Amino acid sequence: MRETHTPVLIVGGGGGGLTASMLLSHLGVPSLLISRHAGTSVLPKAHVLNQRTMEIFTELGVAPEILARSTPPENMKATGWYAGVGGPHDGYGRRLGGLEVWGGGYTDPDFIAASPCRTANLPQIRLEPLLKAHAESYSAATIRFHHELVDLAQDADGVTATVLDRDSGEQYTVRSQYVIGADGGRTVGELIGVGMSGPTNLMRMVSTHLSADLSAHLSDPDVLIRWLVNPDFGGSWASGVLVAMGPEHWGTESEEWVFHLQFDVDDPDADDPAKVLERIRAALGIPDFDPTLHHVSPWIMEGVLADAFRRGRVFLLGDAAHRHPPTGGLGLNSAVHDAYNLAWKLAAVLGGQAGEGLLDTYEAERRPVDGANVDAAVNAAMNHFSIDAALELSPDKTPEQNWDEVRPLWEDLPDSQRKRHALNCAIGSQTIEFRHHNVEFGYTYDSTAVVDDGSEPYVPLDPVRLYEPSTKPGHPLPHAWVERGGDRLPLGTLVEGGHFVLLAGEDGQAWVEAAGKLAAETGLALRAGRIGMLDAEHPDIDFVDVRCAWLKNRGISADGAVLVRPDRYIGFRSTGSVDDPLGALTAALAQILSTETA
Repeated sequence: MRETHTPVLIVGGGGGGLTASMLLSHLGVPSLLISRHAGTSVLPKAHVLNQRTMEIFTELGVAPEILARSTPPENMKATGWYAGVGGPHDGYGRRLGGLEVWGGGYTDPDFIAASPCRTANLPQIRLEPLLKAHAESYSAATIRFHHELVDLAQDADGVTATVLDRDSGEQYTVRSQYVIGADGGRTVGELIGVGMSGPTNLMRMVSTHLSADLSAHLSDPDVLIRWLVNPDFGGSWASGVLVAMGPEHWGTESEEWVFHLQFDVDDPDADDPAKVLERIRAALGIPDFDPTLHHVSPWIMEGVLADAFRRGRVFLLGDAAHRHPPTGGLGLNSAVHDAYNLAWKLAAVLGGQAGEGLLDTYEAERRPVDGANVDAAVNAAMNHFSIDAALELSPDKTPEQNWDEVRPLWEDLPDSQRKRHALNCAIGSQTIEFRHHNVEFGYTYDSTAVVDDGSEPYVPLDPVRLYEPSTKPGHPLPHAWVERGGDRLPLGTLVEGGHFVLLAGEDGQAWVEAAGKLAAETGLALRAGRIGMLDAEHPDIDFVDVRCAWLKNRGISADGAVLVRPDRYIGFRSTGSVDDPLGALTAALAQILSTETA
């Protein structure tokens, strides 16, 4: 049996695995990716790409291709709730309410201030081919689709994987130092003895990918996701969710759609495409609806988390480590963020600049965040029933009774004001899904790779909805536009290529000199500079804080400094000067990198 050698074996060729491959290549680490599938996803699957994910894809150089095919911002500003789409009277298709989604097409000031990247929207069926082509463009990466993992065996020095070439029928072995399991939980977790815990069978869903021209029936081109609360069915999930999928036109002009429908857990109709299509016609209220069906996919909504993210030399990420309801679009994004956290740590250990203890921080940091993401997605999915409750709809009522419940929303009736406000409150509460900025962007880390500065514990104003920029260790680096040599750049881009970054105040030259000396002595990729404004007291500066955004959020004095990790997270902070900045930085990096000396 032939044997292949690679530093890192990646099992799984979805969004998480392909991102891991690109990140490792970007950091100069060779890898081999295998996928049991013959090609990339044939299903639209996840589609929302949040700001943190787009920052990562920008760093990798694939963002322009994604944005070129993504939903235009003007067509992904909102979500809406509608009384179905069509039907025999003028109540059908009425808009009951709406809400901005994920920054409102990059118009929300908080989202603009948080990142230079806007939220994008591109179904996995179109995203994954872009990621695969980009991953294959790196000479450090080998990508093999239709190659299936059969077995794994670990020892003190590495991992031996047995792989089946599904085209030739040949088996071969891969010897690696580390393995990343990004296979959706199909094989790797079981082989290393890691189970998953959490609620399953939350709902039985069927997702139908179809092509149809619905433009004559729909309004509101700024709406990305339509909740069809058809009173004939007495509720939102049962009535269906309609999501535009492009690819050439969007909004009401979209050529393709995904229709999500809830079925009873034991309903056999969920497995019958003809029965599903009957339900879709009824939910839409368009009896002659005759779409082209691409895929009808039954699935179970669940919210589960792996009991461990690491077992020896094997790491789990993406759906292999956590599976979410689709609400909030946290699944794929979490996978990308998992890979971003893990890749620089593997590169540092493989490059001899960090100890094995650094790899323990992957689980310590990502598992709590991913657990919170699972909880957030489950809560958001269940919270949709509060909208049904506000409307006072029920499958136990007749369609006529349910229509009587919603009519006060557009007719002036004695109960109109109460019902309109109740619905307003219920829809507003769904900002836990559509404005969960602190969940998707402002999450924090707590591990040995973060040096506690003794400041007060972070207590968020709202743990879900409101991201609050901070340089407290464990927080993401606040965004700021800075200028150098006439060029304007986002501050976060200084980490690109796996760099640590030391950012000092106007009087922090001692910190900058210490960082330079440390980088020269150790070979560590460490950039440093002072940020501020030129004035009489500071005749020179490294980066000009043109909008004073850094000054507003830096949390340090003019002679303090923060150390940013290669994943844009604050690893160390000194609010002011110290007697021995070289010693302080050396100790901080020794802790972060799990070495005795940096």
